[in-house]
Amino acid sequence: MPGDLKTHTLLLHDDKAKKGFMKGYPLTNYVVKLDVTGLKCELCGMDIDGLESIMDHLENEHKKVIHRDIKNHILPFKFDGDSLNCALCPKSYARFKLLQEHMNVHYRNFVCDICHAPFVNRRTLHSHLGRHKQGDFSCDFCPKIFDTQGKKLCHEKFVHIGDHRRNKCAHCGERFTNYAKKNEHMVEVHGAEPLVLKCLACDKTFSRRDRLSRHIKRDHLLERKNECPHCDMKFYGKKELDMHMAKHTGAKPYKCDVCLKAYGRKNTLREHLRIHADDRRFKCDKCGQAFVQKCSWKNHMRSKHDEAV
Repeated sequence: MPGDLKTHTLLLHDDKAKKGFMKGYPLTNYVVKLDVTGLKCELCGMDIDGLESIMDHLENEHKKVIHRDIKNHILPFKFDGDSLNCALCPKSYARFKLLQEHMNVHYRNFVCDICHAPFVNRRTLHSHLGRHKQGDFSCDFCPKIFDTQGKKLCHEKFVHIGDHRRNKCAHCGERFTNYAKKNEHMVEVHGAEPLVLKCLACDKTFSRRDRLSRHIKRDHLLERKNECPHCDMKFYGKKELDMHMAKHTGAKPYKCDVCLKAYGRKNTLREHLRIHADDRRFKCDKCGQAFVQKCSWKNHMRSKHDEAV
């Protein structure tokens, strides 16, 4: 477990030994995973939030020379129990390997010319480039053949090896495809305390870091990267853009099996199917009349009871 490794390092390796961990490694392979939990300036004792902040502090307050003109190979993370949290975004991981793979997103020291994927050091870039080589790559477990090594490895991992289920429960050994599903299992099966993540900008709480991150980007930062090519509308997610595009294309791929009516959105079809199921979930609390669709209930409340809802 990451927590056990941290305890081992603190107890059995002094500062001199830690400084020599990467000694002899060429710069192409160089990477340092730095725990910034409870980071503090040793010169003045001030608590510091992160790596960039402490470099600013050392430069401005103590007049230390920090060489920022070289590529940064220091990957900051924080401990939260047995999870490893990225210090630059809300994501968390159970293993150092997964954290290091993720950190490439934040460090564009070396970029692939083919797919533009970023990497911390040159060695990981060179390793990645092998995935783009064209040829015939046979699966080691079945007769399938792939045109790139990357597709072959991805197929073997997900279909045969099952390495996508990396997150292991510490109590029963069951494995999960992601950290969030493991946490849900720990709460439901083993009675662990549920993770409660509060948004600092509003009162909403979340049980998963990815949902909190999505909420902040979509609702507070108003991130809208998906632009409609036909109008000025912009959307947070591609799924929202695809739903909107039905207005322009006129495509109606979702068809009712009962009456054969077609719709441009899956949600619209789902609402329509309630008509056939006589699902009257919208009930008037004044007279008891119930409706299949919300718009019908709103019209009823306005016309019969003079109440806007």
